[in-house]
Amino acid sequence: MSHILPPEALPDDVLMRVRGLTKHFPVRSDGKSHVLKAVQDVTFDIRKGETFGLVGESGSGKSTVARLMLRAYSLTGGQVLFRRTDGSVADISALDDKALRSIRREMQMIFQDPYSSLNPRMTLLELVGEPMLVHGYSRDAIAARVAQLLRAVGLRPEYAARYPHAFSGGQRQRIGIARALALSPALIVADEAVSALDVSVAAQNINLLQDLQEENDLTYLFITHDLGMVEHISDRIAVMYLGQIVEMGETEALFERPRHPYTEALLGAVPQPDPAKRRSGKRVVVKGEVPDATNPPPGCAFHPRCPYASELCSRTEPPLAEIDGRQVRCHHATELTLRGVTE
Repeated sequence: MSHILPPEALPDDVLMRVRGLTKHFPVRSDGKSHVLKAVQDVTFDIRKGETFGLVGESGSGKSTVARLMLRAYSLTGGQVLFRRTDGSVADISALDDKALRSIRREMQMIFQDPYSSLNPRMTLLELVGEPMLVHGYSRDAIAARVAQLLRAVGLRPEYAARYPHAFSGGQRQRIGIARALALSPALIVADEAVSALDVSVAAQNINLLQDLQEENDLTYLFITHDLGMVEHISDRIAVMYLGQIVEMGETEALFERPRHPYTEALLGAVPQPDPAKRRSGKRVVVKGEVPDATNPPPGCAFHPRCPYASELCSRTEPPLAEIDGRQVRCHHATELTLRGVTE
């Protein structure tokens, strides 16, 4: 069976399709073997040219989803389809290492830590140019492209001879962005790409990412725990809890009227200085800790912490169902009146 599929395998507006993505890790604790269910049956599409936000607490599985999509981790289950720049569709979940190397130039990642993600022994020319060197570019072509990329991210071309220690955290993250752009990818995964930066520097880099997206026809998967940031940059958002998507929809609609109690709890915790945008009604308070992924609760994963949980929630897992034009994993989503924006 070929793993290069006909173009009609994906709708024209979809760049990547994720279906039933699952990842289990074997772990040992107290001398016993366990299975950590990091990601469970995650499904979504990423449309061409959009920024798709993936949010959740630490340990929710969002970074694991990204690594599965890029095949940095092997899949326990599921499928990932990707439309290549030549129009063909590849089943990333089934490609061998040689085929993956070819396709990875079209999917790049910006990492969280601008300090540890850059080799301190390499100059900017070597760091930004390394992906091109791996793919057979000449040294002259690499030098010219690196100069172009440094200018694109707001750094001087003559900085190419310098080492990472000469730059601030915000500048180092811009170097990481330049490196991600080196091979002109279609998809960039930004994994907590600005969370290690000061607020003002993070905002500058977010604006840079948006400018580069428009100039280079990029598609972003933006992973973060910062809902204020994801509201600013994302077209659509998926909220993850304990390895599952619990709500997914257009950003404006999701922020104005969340349908899942966990989404509402996250939004209620975001400081909002603008009175016109403050949320009305009583806050949803989430108590307790996130359950152990090696021993998840039966039924709805969120039910031990949910103020609206019923007996049904404790014994039956809710499906991800469509409600008001979005996907929601909650038995009582149609019954709950969660808070909206004040008039």
